[in-house]
Amino acid sequence: MKHIRIINKYKFIRSITILLCLISIAICIANHKTYSNSETKYKTEYVVKGETLWEIAEEEIQKNAYFQNEDIQNVILELKEINQMTTSNLSEGMEIKIPVY
Repeated sequence: MKHIRIINKYKFIRSITILLCLISIAICIANHKTYSNSETKYKTEYVVKGETLWEIAEEEIQKNAYFQNEDIQNVILELKEINQMTTSNLSEGMEIKIPVY
C-alpha cells in the first residue's frame, strides 16, 4: 500500500478548509426551504373556545403540506407574524389566516 506524504502543510490545510466551507455552503443551500414566486394562498380558520396556538400549529404540521416537517415553535412564530399577533393568546371566534400550498 502506498503512503501519501504531505509536502506543504499550509497548502493542505488551506485546501481542506476551502473544501469544508464549500461542502457546508452546499448543505445549507440544499436544506433551505424554497418557494416558487407564486403568491402565497391562505385559508381562514376561526378559534373555538379553549383552543391554543400550539394545538393549531400541531394540527397544521400534520395536515398542511406548507408546514410539513417544520418545528412547532417555528410554525407558531410564523402564524403569529402572519396574523400580526404580539402574544400567543387567542380568543373565541378570532380569525386566523394560515398559509397553504
